[in-house]
Amino acid sequence: MAEELTARQQELLHYLEREIAREGRAPSLREAAADLGVSHAAVAQTLKALERKGVVRREGRYSRNVHLLNRSQETAGVQRWREIPVIGRVTAGLPMYAQQEWDGTLVLDAEGFPGRDLFALRVRGDSMRGVGILEGDLAVCEPRQYAVDGEIVVVLVGGEEATVKRFFRRPDHVELRPENPAYPVMRYGFGEVLVQGKVVGIVRTARD
Repeated sequence: MAEELTARQQELLHYLEREIAREGRAPSLREAAADLGVSHAAVAQTLKALERKGVVRREGRYSRNVHLLNRSQETAGVQRWREIPVIGRVTAGLPMYAQQEWDGTLVLDAEGFPGRDLFALRVRGDSMRGVGILEGDLAVCEPRQYAVDGEIVVVLVGGEEATVKRFFRRPDHVELRPENPAYPVMRYGFGEVLVQGKVVGIVRTARD
């Protein structure tokens, strides 16, 4: 059972909860000191006490990243969500950063999807059903412009068509393999295929 907090510790904890919920990030020690009207050292000392009592965790001694912890010592829900873009169209040049290509957003649990700059792409067809990727699913991807043999990636074929397949590099061509025997293995020259991202997870959407 966690130790009881002092009034000062409770005040800092409530402040952190409020600021993280409002800003999506923890304030710096300097910001906290100014907002609470105390010294930088006082905030640092109180934060150490909260960490010792198991209600927060810092990533490294001097890190600004402060995680609020729940009773299971996991990151609290207020910090676990993240919002990523759903890309309506994939084109050369990793367009997931271009707002006009967005087709909405997807909220994810950051504990399950820890990568940076993630994007999602809606799956069309059933060529990957053998690995549980179905029509209408959202493939969560980490931006990449390379692939390792056997990885499931989003690739742009011929500068126009985006597809999700297993990637294999051969001496003189690239193979894109489906996970459904009803579909053939596709083979392309190196210049015809652009890797856009590695699939790191699948989110199943509601079906009619």
